[in-house]
Amino acid sequence: MADVTDDSLTIDELARRVGMTARNVRAHQSRGLIAPPRLEGRTGYYGPGHVARLERIRDLQDQGFNLEAIRRLLAAGDSPDEALDFMRALAVPFGDEQPQIVDGPAMLERWGDQMTPELVEQVVAQGFIRPREDGRFEIRSPRLERAAQELGELGVPFEVAVGITQTLRDHSEAVAEEFVELFLENIWRPFEARGEPQEEWPRVRDALDRLRPLAGESLLAVFGLMMTDAVERAFQRELDRMDPGSA
Repeated sequence: MADVTDDSLTIDELARRVGMTARNVRAHQSRGLIAPPRLEGRTGYYGPGHVARLERIRDLQDQGFNLEAIRRLLAAGDSPDEALDFMRALAVPFGDEQPQIVDGPAMLERWGDQMTPELVEQVVAQGFIRPREDGRFEIRSPRLERAAQELGELGVPFEVAVGITQTLRDHSEAVAEEFVELFLENIWRPFEARGEPQEEWPRVRDALDRLRPLAGESLLAVFGLMMTDAVERAFQRELDRMDPGSA
């Protein structure tokens, strides 16, 4: 059998080269993600461009991008690298924490009898812990878990701590949506309306990078003020309760 050169790969050879199945290659071609092959008679042949394109699609899928996002990235015209950098930046989690992977027994050991199956389901539903296919769990915020543990040391039952995290989640979700809408309304949509000019991609990326710490710092600053006010009001109520005559 003759050697197969890079510009004369059959679909099966192309699939093996990029670690996909021929069915995957056909599906990507039908979606317009790769160009049609060069035809000789009834046989299609693929070249280096197809290999590079499919490897890029595979890499993007490995990074968690769906096919629609990949299609938009590949259709970015003169600025695919800038668009790709921006999409990668979107995929980076906000904050500086690294998730922690633990198995079921280890997670139960941390909390003892307080970690009931019902509470596990509740925390999973909140999105703070994710079950993995290998049976282990991903603790998305070890910092948040440590806070719950310290509350336990103060005498707060784990069930109550879980309820507090749900409250935090609800309010934080609303704040997060406000910041996202702020970015979309004032930065992304005007940029998109101008046709996503290549020279403006760095500015949009910079705005996203600056939004990350700005959102967290703003939320923490406001929370600090509100916590101070709440403590003052609570102690005043306690003082008034202890000394009814002062009211």
